[in-house]
Amino acid sequence: MTIINRHLHISLGGDFMNAKQTYQLVALDLDGTLLNSEGKISNENKAAIRKAAKQGVSFAIATGRPYCGLPINVMDELGIHYAITTNGAGIYKIPDKECLFEQCMPADLVLDILKQLLQLEIHMDLFIHGDAYTPAQCRETLAKITVLPPSLKKYITSTRKCLPDILAFIQENQFPVQKLTLNFMTNPDGTYIDREQTIQILNQYPEINFLSGGYGNLEFAYAGITKAKGLSFLCKRLNIPLERTIACGDSENDLDIIKAAGLGVAMANAPEDIRRQADAVTLSNDDHGVAVILDKYQLLL
Repeated sequence: MTIINRHLHISLGGDFMNAKQTYQLVALDLDGTLLNSEGKISNENKAAIRKAAKQGVSFAIATGRPYCGLPINVMDELGIHYAITTNGAGIYKIPDKECLFEQCMPADLVLDILKQLLQLEIHMDLFIHGDAYTPAQCRETLAKITVLPPSLKKYITSTRKCLPDILAFIQENQFPVQKLTLNFMTNPDGTYIDREQTIQILNQYPEINFLSGGYGNLEFAYAGITKAKGLSFLCKRLNIPLERTIACGDSENDLDIIKAAGLGVAMANAPEDIRRQADAVTLSNDDHGVAVILDKYQLLL
């Protein structure tokens, strides 16, 4: 397989193995990256992570998921002790849920946006202090969304707390919110229902930043929150230079961390725009692309 570098066109091997670069921290996205289409970490990926960890490499998860959506047991088993969650709004140490950093949207801002979004037929999740909540009215909508794979739907339904009145829940507790994720139904022609209306609503709020985490969804958090800033935070905490990091991802919410890392890697299943801006492109998440990168760079780790 050829890996494409934005500075050089190189293959896995040859002169590149003499580059003498060393990598100390690897940040891995979950859905579409470390997890395969069944929502599992393959044995090949596990073995490659264990091998690199034995050489002293640190690992972190960098995901749009909240803390409650992390595969904690497997991460602990693999020695992955850090997680950049909700696209950077919450950073935790595993497995004790020690919050190292959090920057949330204030309750009043979220309430103002929610009152408009709840008028649309979309599915939404709110992430608060590492937990996940879904308005009760959105449960039926999720069942109608066909673009999400069964494994992702199962993950969503099994990790969310369903609330009959999400507005009252936030108002009464004045909860700040790490992130909201919005998923859309599709028309017969494949276009997304209410997505453009959602974008019009979100564009009214310069205090937030929104992008897609895959499958046509929209995710928004406080402006300035990114996975890249989360990676920078961890680098400072662990005393690791940013240029000694690898970041792997597949979606728009991974692009900033891919561009910030010393080696930014896109999965083969990533959109063309993401692959074009990465330093390297590995195999897909169903072909153990993470293991391919770690194994091929083993001499450099």
